[in-house]
Amino acid sequence: MNELQLFLPCAAGVEDFLAAEVLRITGLPLEGVLRQRGGVALRSTWRDVMLLNLHSRLAQRVLVLLSYTEYRNEQDLYRAASEVAWEAWFTPRQSIKVEVTAQHSPLNSLNFAALKIKDAVCDRFRVKAGGVRPDVNTQWPDVRIYAHLGTDSCSLYIDTSGEPLFKRGWRQDKGEAPLKETLAAAMLAATGWMEGEGDLLALYDPCCGSGTIAIEAAQMACNIAAGSLRHFAFEKYLPFQQHVWDAIKAEARAAEVLRPAGQTAIIFGSDVAHRMVDFAQRNAERAGVADLIEFRGGDALQRMPPCQTPGIMLLNPPYGERIEVAGVAGSGRGREQAQLANGGEFFNQLSSHWKKNYAGWSAWVLSPDLKLPGKMRLKESRRVPMWNGPIECRLFRFDLVAGKMEKAAKSGSEHATESGSDHRQRSGRVL
Repeated sequence: MNELQLFLPCAAGVEDFLAAEVLRITGLPLEGVLRQRGGVALRSTWRDVMLLNLHSRLAQRVLVLLSYTEYRNEQDLYRAASEVAWEAWFTPRQSIKVEVTAQHSPLNSLNFAALKIKDAVCDRFRVKAGGVRPDVNTQWPDVRIYAHLGTDSCSLYIDTSGEPLFKRGWRQDKGEAPLKETLAAAMLAATGWMEGEGDLLALYDPCCGSGTIAIEAAQMACNIAAGSLRHFAFEKYLPFQQHVWDAIKAEARAAEVLRPAGQTAIIFGSDVAHRMVDFAQRNAERAGVADLIEFRGGDALQRMPPCQTPGIMLLNPPYGERIEVAGVAGSGRGREQAQLANGGEFFNQLSSHWKKNYAGWSAWVLSPDLKLPGKMRLKESRRVPMWNGPIECRLFRFDLVAGKMEKAAKSGSEHATESGSDHRQRSGRVL
């Protein structure tokens, strides 16, 4: 267990950020971490497996590579799986699930490929454990086995995470299609919010939903381990040693940073739906960062800056074809449904509001619309490719320069969008 080959999958576009995070967590030399498409590979120890599960905010899982072989058919997969010493990792009393992914595989059925791998695992245990074999549990397995098939190669992994790592354990209240915690962490990494020296800039999410971005940021600021509230699959495996795990968690707790008494909040969130604000507040309490975040209700098109000093706005606004337009949050007056082309009217109004009231701020907006800067009549200073689930997006940075904003205000170019009408956007997000 002192020389394991690991692979940490992540969302496309996050590989560089994940590689930097892995280096920080493990302390490995730069050449010890290899960035690959869709993840990061490294050679490390069982202790690092536990550390990465506990601390990584960007990885989807921590996988241990147990076999890499060439194949031509399903029988080759059976042979490869039967040669892995599964009995060194778990017992036949534990349930298993086999999942197969493929890229340019010549096989006709991935389900049949998974069945052959499952048969090989069970047959090996029948021989090694006197006829006893593990059961299959597709819902809540003790052990997840992953196979990735290329054109002619098969990689077999055992998963040490269990539930995907974006499930931190604190989000019990959520709306429809919430932003994944791993994507929120990637957005924060792209802004470099935590990388500067000295005091952190204010951070504000004006479309906060259930609070994912704000809570991730607050935990990062407090150095709270991402997985501190959950359990992992490796806790059921044979190499697991409870005293080593207890020491790792104790070390993580000792490294947490608490906000000094009397310090005002530096992280802010607001949402047009008061119900979502309540969800965000309860989630923040479970995450242990409620005193670092200020949540309020309010329309993103009307909310003024939450603090006097300019900072960073970071948001995953509603996008798609339907955006609800209505009165001020909670008023319940004048509601109507508007069909808008990709939310263009909403984003135009949002940029007008920012130009008038958010001079000096930097706004980072995640959107699948590559034409968003034109719709907002803003020039982006940076665009970072990211995937929100199956949707290819860009994280746009807009610098709201004070001089330009004041000039625009004087020219009256935004007068048409400041008519005093009440607006309300639906906080529906797409994974």
